Amino acid sequence: MRGPHNIIRLIRTGATFERTGAMKVVLDAFDAGPLLRITFRTLVWPFRWLGFKGDTNMPPAVRALTALGPAYIKFGQILSTRPDVVGDEMAVQLRVLQDKLPPFPIEEAKAEVQRELGQPVDTLFSQFSAPVAAASLAQVHKAHLAETGDAVAVKILRPGIERAFRKDIDAFYFAARAIEFLSPASRRLRPMEVITHFEGVVKGELDLRLESSAAAEFAANTETDAGFQVPRVLWHLSGRRVMTMDWASGTNIGDNAALDAAGHDRRTLASRVLQVFLNQALRDGFFHGDMHQGNLKVAENGDIIAFDFGIMGRIDEYTRRVYAEILFGFIRKDYQRVAEVHFEAGYVPADRDVDEFARALRAVGEPIFGMDASRISMARLLSYLFEVTERFGMETRTELILLQRTMVVVEGVARSLDPHMNIWQVAKPIVQDYVTKSIGPKALMSDLLKTARILARYGPQLPRLAEEQLIRLNNPPPPPKPQRRRARIAWMALGGTLVGAAWAFQSLL
Repeated sequence: MRGPHNIIRLIRTGATFERTGAMKVVLDAFDAGPLLRITFRTLVWPFRWLGFKGDTNMPPAVRALTALGPAYIKFGQILSTRPDVVGDEMAVQLRVLQDKLPPFPIEEAKAEVQRELGQPVDTLFSQFSAPVAAASLAQVHKAHLAETGDAVAVKILRPGIERAFRKDIDAFYFAARAIEFLSPASRRLRPMEVITHFEGVVKGELDLRLESSAAAEFAANTETDAGFQVPRVLWHLSGRRVMTMDWASGTNIGDNAALDAAGHDRRTLASRVLQVFLNQALRDGFFHGDMHQGNLKVAENGDIIAFDFGIMGRIDEYTRRVYAEILFGFIRKDYQRVAEVHFEAGYVPADRDVDEFARALRAVGEPIFGMDASRISMARLLSYLFEVTERFGMETRTELILLQRTMVVVEGVARSLDPHMNIWQVAKPIVQDYVTKSIGPKALMSDLLKTARILARYGPQLPRLAEEQLIRLNNPPPPPKPQRRRARIAWMALGGTLVGAAWAFQSLL
């Protein structure tokens, strides 16, 4: 599937944006210059007729992303939490992508439940409503258990979603290969690894058994967190394509007017949602990877309720310590230490100048402190950070992609509640507490104790391992055979791509 024929899919993407009017809206939102606008319109306009028409009742950007499929919808969901990047009007439009997509028929949903759980819907539930939310990969129905009458949420995957997602990912892989071939400088960002990571995350979301397991683990980790709730999973009513949980009653966290009417303090909620996420990431190493407004509610008592656990992130303890030290360094304005941590962790090549890197980090961090958050342009900040990382040869670390993306999403949710919130001041007590516990004498003793336990466990095998290593050192393997010339391979790959491209364009005519 991952071949040159995916050119058709990529051309259709641009054509759909042009046909739906989304191209102009997107270029306006990102304040694109005249040259970029002319370039895009020149390349895309001849293929406009190939674009999907979409639902004419939707705004242009939502119409285009919805027509293109689930992978594009996921991208739009992320942007919907960044009004400081795409503008307030665009953010409001894209918010529809979170839980207000066209649902599939209730008859298909009931049939799917019966296939998955082995019993008719009427036997399991006394009531089974029409869809109450429809997202890119699944939709949710409110139901009442036949045995107890308790309200539950029944999540059901969209029919054929696996095939549709696979088709989008194939096109993304082809685009990543083309970018790496045409722009060698982009290889430091590891486009192929980024797509592979994204594919793995969403494949996990397409198996609701994994989501049920993640929800249970997440609930156990956050059980004692004040002001935060996780609905209970009903395992006997869950499977690969169906998942049942307790119904979460509350106000959507993205509805500021409703929150104000209910008497909730939005400033407190903004601080809590950011601090809850930092606790998940730093303390537990297991965090909700899709914390946009569509997946968060506020209960009557003011607790934040999280649901939809298809995308979860996990980071090891060493990476958490590095991440905490970087955050804490920014909070203390110790840019020299932040730079040193990057070098110690191998995030920046050792041949670069640490002092120069520290100066560049200062230029990124200083504008943040002491300023009203509403005056900070995240678009310009991210643009400068990209320039810094490119100049110092930093490579994209795939294990941190989800963490970085979720941090952006959570910050967007918090700022939608309190536009004047300073993320660094809110984050400081959480990060400081983690650093105090994980970096210091107590942490050192804990690490030594864990090391001793591991050595004791593998103690009987140490003599054999040492002997095998000595044998390997005394008998090194023969040198590898000379590889073929890279230039010849590159020309063969280019020829194959051009032939495939010619075939694809010919099939369009």
